Amino acid sequence: MFKALTQCKTIADFEKFLEKLPRPMRVEANFGVIDSEGGAAYYEVNNTKFTKVDVNDPKVAPLGYLVYTNFSYTGRYNQGMGYIRYQNANNILMRQSSVGEITPEWIYDNLSRSYYHSILNIDLKNQKEAIEKSGGWFIDQDFIPRKTSTASIVFKGVKKGEDPLNTVMWTMIGFPPTAIAVPLWVKYSNHIPSTLQRSKESENAYACTSSVTLKWRLFPITRGNGNKYFRYSLITNSNQNGYQEILKKYEKEIFNLYKPLINDNITFNESELITLKNKVDSIIINAYKTIL
Repeated sequence: MFKALTQCKTIADFEKFLEKLPRPMRVEANFGVIDSEGGAAYYEVNNTKFTKVDVNDPKVAPLGYLVYTNFSYTGRYNQGMGYIRYQNANNILMRQSSVGEITPEWIYDNLSRSYYHSILNIDLKNQKEAIEKSGGWFIDQDFIPRKTSTASIVFKGVKKGEDPLNTVMWTMIGFPPTAIAVPLWVKYSNHIPSTLQRSKESENAYACTSSVTLKWRLFPITRGNGNKYFRYSLITNSNQNGYQEILKKYEKEIFNLYKPLINDNITFNESELITLKNKVDSIIINAYKTIL
């Protein structure tokens, strides 16, 4: 992907890039690609060939979106992983696409942090009291956020003719159920909050380290099969004092700070950007200080 980003401007360029790669390509993966001309597609790639799955083709994506996890539609049948997680996400998106707007905030609240399970037909957020009666624990299996999840990223691209520098990367680093989302712009790449950058104390950013610290509180058992269980009641509970309830209030402040930039395409000057960045850092630090 690093090579592709340095050489490709459009999805057509990416296709040419794949065509020129020597065989075997030594990769089996799905690549999601958008460009500044309104292009959007997934490329299912294996050692010898690739298949383009065009999100803009109504025959391919009649509802205007595609859902991918860790398997491919055109790959080897019944191989790969993520089939249940795919069904979780697909069920949630299908309901929302028929009744409301799909926004970055909605994606984070309803997908990245979702504990809905399509096989069990339950959503843990609706089972708080029952889970609390059983000690607050649940089995961590086939939910969208996994114990190994390290980030959740939402890209808001541009249409053909719009300024590509207005592309937004909504960034949630760390374990999504205990992380905070922050929008970052290509054109403001010199003004990334310090809490999202590598800290002086470690290789990780403050926001990431804080989120992961909370994650390990959710998974405190390490021996035997204990690592398969997590304390869901710490994430959200009937007393409304779970990690998500607390962090969501601070995340909402960040969303409100950035609304003029996102909704109205207002351009901030240097001093305003510095002030904004410092406010975001303060919000993130205060958010985790209330819990850690």
